[in-house]
Amino acid sequence: MLIAAIICMCLALTFYSVGVWGEKLSGGLKGFHLAMFWSGLIFDTTGTTVMSKMAGGFVLNFHGATGLIAILLMIFHALWATLTLFKGSEKNKRNFHKFSLPVWCIWLIPFFSGMIFAMVK
Repeated sequence: MLIAAIICMCLALTFYSVGVWGEKLSGGLKGFHLAMFWSGLIFDTTGTTVMSKMAGGFVLNFHGATGLIAILLMIFHALWATLTLFKGSEKNKRNFHKFSLPVWCIWLIPFFSGMIFAMVK
């Protein structure tokens, strides 16, 4: 189970990073980026679910709290990106990265804290 969870989390990092940085570097939100956001969210949720089961359930500590915040932000981010892509103006699509980058940075906190806390044990 641990290997599956690690693979899911690494795929989440890859998809989400490609989406966020691809959007930033291309100068606007596109369908490909949206697909990467949703893929990152799916793999993050899957990996988190597997790891929670291995830990015996959700634990409210630094990692658990930041992880919950990150998943909620990812959900909001993906939903907002969907609305922006299909109903937003061209200006909104060009500026969406201003929201994507902070969400990605916040998401990195539980990603790396999970690794750090696992290495310390």
